[in-house]
Amino acid sequence: MTERVVVIVGAGVAGTGVLWHLVDALRGAPGRPVGSIVVADPSPAGWGLAFGDDDPLLMCNSAADANSLLPDRPDDFVEYLRGRGWTGKPDACVPRARMAEYCQDLWTRARDLAGERGVAVRHVRAAVRAIRPGVRPVVELGTGERITADDVVVATGVHRPRVPDGFAEFTAHPRYLDSPYPAARLRAELGTGRRVLVLGSRQSAVDAALLLSRDGHRTTMASPSGTLPSVRISLHAPARAFPPLERLARLDPADPLLAERMTRCVVEAVRLLGNTPLRRQTSRAADPVRRLAEETALAEAGTCQWPGVAMAAMEAFTAFADGLPLERRKALMARFDWFTGRYVTALAAVNARRLLGHLESGAVELAPAYPRSVSFRDGLWRVEWPGSAPSVPSAPSTPSTPSTPESFDYVVNATGFHPPELWWADGGAELRLAPHGSATVGHLAPDLRVRRAPGTAPERIRVAGVGTHPRIPFSNHLRTVARQTRAVARQVAEGGGFESL
Repeated sequence: MTERVVVIVGAGVAGTGVLWHLVDALRGAPGRPVGSIVVADPSPAGWGLAFGDDDPLLMCNSAADANSLLPDRPDDFVEYLRGRGWTGKPDACVPRARMAEYCQDLWTRARDLAGERGVAVRHVRAAVRAIRPGVRPVVELGTGERITADDVVVATGVHRPRVPDGFAEFTAHPRYLDSPYPAARLRAELGTGRRVLVLGSRQSAVDAALLLSRDGHRTTMASPSGTLPSVRISLHAPARAFPPLERLARLDPADPLLAERMTRCVVEAVRLLGNTPLRRQTSRAADPVRRLAEETALAEAGTCQWPGVAMAAMEAFTAFADGLPLERRKALMARFDWFTGRYVTALAAVNARRLLGHLESGAVELAPAYPRSVSFRDGLWRVEWPGSAPSVPSAPSTPSTPSTPESFDYVVNATGFHPPELWWADGGAELRLAPHGSATVGHLAPDLRVRRAPGTAPERIRVAGVGTHPRIPFSNHLRTVARQTRAVARQVAEGGGFESL
């Protein structure tokens, strides 16, 4: 009997999860056995963009107790840290590099376990150029090597930065950095004592401001919203069940009051955690820096109960929205942008306190608006603001005029990344992992196999992790990724089932 070949594209968090669960599921799996697993990724195992940066200022956004890649062992990551001397609380956040190290350890253990079971695991340090679907898909690497597989799992993370408004013509400029990562690049290219414009005001922008301030730069953050995320100790695993959230599954997707009913479920869930009204758990200050200071104080004082519901609410919404038409799901996500933009992506209190210190010292300032126009002349970026110039947050804004643009040495784009996508190419004969034409894979079967269109037969190519966003809301949520990778791996081990995730 010919043994099957499985190719996993990506060796980061999702790819590591697929490898571990696949090797685990091969024991006693029915059908034709898997003889070899090829993992294709130019980066070291576990060290992708999301977690593969060893700068200690870059922290996980979710708590240690929510970061296990083994759903049946939710304490696995905490136990891994404990075994290496960590003494923090399970709901604390740790540097992202600890997660990369955990993934690398899990990957190595999976490879060794596979060897004991007669399955060869090979890590090819190369990018995937294309995948040709078929009865036996063919994976073409950037090196020119072609691997014929029986099953392919695409488990890549984010890698393509968004292009901020007004900067499309400058993306190749030597004084423009397309993202704050890796942190070492900021230090190597900027040196010290620069004036830097950071585009964005959410997690990536806060990372950039903290890194730049530590290295002695003066930073201005600018975004269309002009707001900062809320603050919490961490995004931790739910401590209890929330019956109000269980009602989400019974709501009618066509109900014109669906968003209001969902909001009511979340509010009722928060009330189960304490008697403090929601209005006293958040700040209503109009000034974003004052609001940051007040919400940091609330989080540190233990006044905030809403973070205890955030993860459960995300997971309940994910279960509800899986399978909804894409446009309906997008409309719901847009309706709750106020929640995802400030609360789901809230800052860990430790980083909020660091940012406040830099704002108070003047090392970081917030622009009251997004640049109206930008140019590069005489070795400097020239930025014109729509009616006001950046000012120290605690002082009134100072009017500016178009004749006196503000100057910066560097611009750092921190507006985030496009979610990974698969693109149809060569008339639909192959899939690309980089933008190619305009036809992206927008249809995934319930078992996360790629479809050419609704109703067509699924391919022997599955997606896991962030790339499942065409079907799954909050596809980057680690607990969702862990469950996905386990389900996908079990299906591959069994030869391909249609069990719903």
